[in-house]
This record gives sequence, structure tokens and C-alpha cells, in this order.
Amino acid sequence: MSDEEIISWVLGVDRRIVILGSMKNHPILKASDIAQETNRSTQNISRALKEFNEKGFIMCLNPEKTTWKRYTITAAGRELLQKLDDVYFDPN
Repeated sequence: MSDEEIISWVLGVDRRIVILGSMKNHPILKASDIAQETNRSTQNISRALKEFNEKGFIMCLNPEKTTWKRYTITAAGRELLQKLDDVYFDPN
């Protein structure tokens, strides 16, 4: 996917935008914590985490578990955050 396609993919669904904010603020991501902070369902957030994991932007730290999974941002995820900051959030 091109940078534009990736950015469009992320910004196309609200739950992905929520995950981006969490990626910036938390070294370890858990669906239940994000859901509680954002008043969203755990299922909605879990789905977004799965999507980001499949794209390689985050990595599951305990994939053997079926619940209470923990994720952390990958190098690709940090690059994605930087691109979005540069394109959409840079005040210059």
C-alpha cells in the first residue's frame, strides 16, 4: 500500500483513529483500557487492534492468549504516526 492508501485506511474508520491516539500515549495497548478511556465497546477496540496487528503497525505481546491481549507499537507503527503527524498535525 502507498502512504496515501495507508493514511486513507486509517482515517476511514473512527476506531482506527482512536487506536492512533492510544499508540501515541501508551507503550502497551489493551482493548479494555482503550475502551474504558474512550467510552467505546471492548469489541470495537479489539477489532481495531486486530486490524493494526494484521497490517504490522502493532505487535501482540501474548498471542497465545485468547483474551486480555497486550499490544505494542512496531517500527512500522512509529513511522505511520510520524507520517500522520507530518501531514495532518504539523502546525507549519
